[in-house]
Amino acid sequence: MKRLKIAVLFGGCSTEYPVSLQSAYSVITNLDPARYDPVLLGITREGDWKKYSGPPEAIIQDKWNQPQYCVPAFLTPSRSLHGFVSFRDGLSTTEKIDVAFPVLHGKNGEDGTLQGLLSMAGIPCVGCGVLSSALCMDKDAAHRLVQLAGISVPRSVALTKELPKAELLKAVEVLHFPLFIKPVKSGSSFGITKADKPDMLFDAVHSAFQFDNKVLIEEAVDGFEVGCAVLGNDALTVGEVDEIELSHGFFDYTEKYTLKTSKIHMPARIDAETASRIKKTAQIIYLALDCSGFARVDMFLTPDRKIVFNEVNTIPGFTSHSRYPSMMKGIGMDFKQIIDQLIRLAIENENRQSAPAGYRKRKSDSGKSLSPDALRTKRKRPQIRTAGLL
Repeated sequence: MKRLKIAVLFGGCSTEYPVSLQSAYSVITNLDPARYDPVLLGITREGDWKKYSGPPEAIIQDKWNQPQYCVPAFLTPSRSLHGFVSFRDGLSTTEKIDVAFPVLHGKNGEDGTLQGLLSMAGIPCVGCGVLSSALCMDKDAAHRLVQLAGISVPRSVALTKELPKAELLKAVEVLHFPLFIKPVKSGSSFGITKADKPDMLFDAVHSAFQFDNKVLIEEAVDGFEVGCAVLGNDALTVGEVDEIELSHGFFDYTEKYTLKTSKIHMPARIDAETASRIKKTAQIIYLALDCSGFARVDMFLTPDRKIVFNEVNTIPGFTSHSRYPSMMKGIGMDFKQIIDQLIRLAIENENRQSAPAGYRKRKSDSGKSLSPDALRTKRKRPQIRTAGLL
């Protein structure tokens, strides 16, 4: 059997660069060598693309960008080339790839930009597409769409520029402290500050604007955070629900990757009926935001068992001990099986996208071709209804 050539993309000029290196190492070392031929494309913090041929261990140590391991390279949008170009000793080499596996977190990785390039090239891409990646990266846009799907969201105010203190306090007078101030397009809790009282607000907003040109000021939700792993394009597989237990503060970058004062319970310490509602809500959110491949849907559960949307991570942390693989392990799917499914789903999704308009042939579980009408009913969208403004 011919092995599929899988381009694993890692690094990137994002604040989440170190997280990407950890996730990429786990993906690379869990690709089945009998089925896959990995090609490693690293992106430096400065945005330079390199084809990397060194040991995976150098990636996790951030020692991968060495002349003996790397040559300049870039993905080409040309559909006829269907791959990337690398350069060595003044000569260029074109290499075709079957599937791209982005393990890039945050800006220029999971915000739709890379997905757009891969879509232009006709290269199957693991994970969400252009639209869903962009929507999920924008916390304000995601909240508005999810609310229209009938799911509760935190009350919030969005800012596109810094305001004088008096105007800022006026803008948030409809909200109740404590507040969370968040860069709209930032991951791993970078730039997020909790303001317990008004005199903390101005500096928190200024800090958030260092990470993005749009800031979301959001009411804190009384309760705790729960997460749900979702896998699939049409028929969705949902992992176990997990729960984040905090001793103080919030789940910031340090806590996410050290768990110094917090603990993740998998499965969550909740009753079966509540877990079922969380899983159903996660699927509604996943479909409302047009997700495909995989994503982790994060929500809050209040003391009266109300579910409130938080955010969707379209490329969640992907080490063997990260939350997403742990939730899928809870339903019997190991890390290698997740990778196999993601690659299969990427090819399936690209085949549908590139099929002639008006007729996309797809096989059902029985092996029979499905009509366009059957395809439309296979992936049920949530009914959108107006639920008020933020």
